[in-house]
Amino acid sequence: MYTSSGAIDKQQQLVTFAPLVKRIAHHMIARLPGSVEADDLIQVGMIGLMDALNRYEEIPGAQFETYAQQRIRGAMLDELRQMDWLPRGARRNMRQIEAAINALQQRLGRSPSEIEIAGELGVPIAGYHQMLLDARGAQLIHYEDFADSDDDNFLERNCAADTPDSDDPLANLLDSDLRQALISAIGSLPEREKMLMGLYYEQELNFKEIGAILGVSESRVCQIHSQAVARLRARLKECAWTSIA
Repeated sequence: MYTSSGAIDKQQQLVTFAPLVKRIAHHMIARLPGSVEADDLIQVGMIGLMDALNRYEEIPGAQFETYAQQRIRGAMLDELRQMDWLPRGARRNMRQIEAAINALQQRLGRSPSEIEIAGELGVPIAGYHQMLLDARGAQLIHYEDFADSDDDNFLERNCAADTPDSDDPLANLLDSDLRQALISAIGSLPEREKMLMGLYYEQELNFKEIGAILGVSESRVCQIHSQAVARLRARLKECAWTSIA
């Protein structure tokens, strides 16, 4: 990994860590709309990797792979910030799905099925599945989601949450009541959705790999993921309002 002069062999490092860039890109792309290309993320991720290599020698004691992951992900988020990648309609779909799930949970006292959610929304099941695909890219929860305004910038909030040392009120909430609420909400998910979330967030598999395990298509995994996120957001929003009050 070093040249004869003792300097880091940057070309060799680029080759060694290129799979890391691809892994981060494919993991991130699963949460983004279909208009975002994995190759574009990989390209800017390689720029982030080069930046990490240039800066690493100035940061004694740092673990390079951990540092590189931060720079790679940061470069990808910077690119996405310029793309307005989550349409307003996708955010609207997610809010409608959350509201339907919340209303059904209150009435039924349990997690509603897909058919019940589609019925509450007044759309056929195929239409509901398309709403889930359109909502691809929705994150679990953001502090600003507790406001009633539609004037929000989804990615800016996402990027801010990745900034170390940021004074994030959501992080403060997650450190206490919402952390336990999240554990409880995940535990209440239907079994297949719970398994999917574990494979994606804990084992860091991409949607194609998860689909192979569950025996469904990649697009179906995307739908199930969006639905699980909507269930969790519906539960956590209610908990967060209680915590803030």
